[in-house]
Amino acid sequence: MTKHEWMQQAIKLASENERKHHGPPFGAIVVKDGKMIGRGVNDVLATNDPITHAEIQSVREACKTLNTTNLEGCEIYTSTEPCPMCLSAIYYTGINTVYFSDPSNSSQDYVYNQLSLSHEERDIQMIQLKE
Repeated sequence: MTKHEWMQQAIKLASENERKHHGPPFGAIVVKDGKMIGRGVNDVLATNDPITHAEIQSVREACKTLNTTNLEGCEIYTSTEPCPMCLSAIYYTGINTVYFSDPSNSSQDYVYNQLSLSHEERDIQMIQLKE
């Protein structure tokens, strides 16, 4: 499949998920050597679990498929630019390339902005406790 065809698959997953009312229209596919090794949709509403984003779900499946947490040499195709949580997971696995269709939304921009601030400037208190 071409990169555009993989992206169409991710967008199709997102659309199907929205029709099922499982969560917002987000889909993701992890590909290695031209083969899909993981796929996921946003299951936040279906599971009441705020971390079941499409990218997280697809990364989990890819790791199980390869029996490793190292996804170097893989690509991920997402219907929307990954949020900070999902992007962190992508970095931790070593995925080499992220392809996304739609840019981030304003709530994602808010979190990215908060992460760029010092601990003292953030809206959520960040307090270091030492023994």
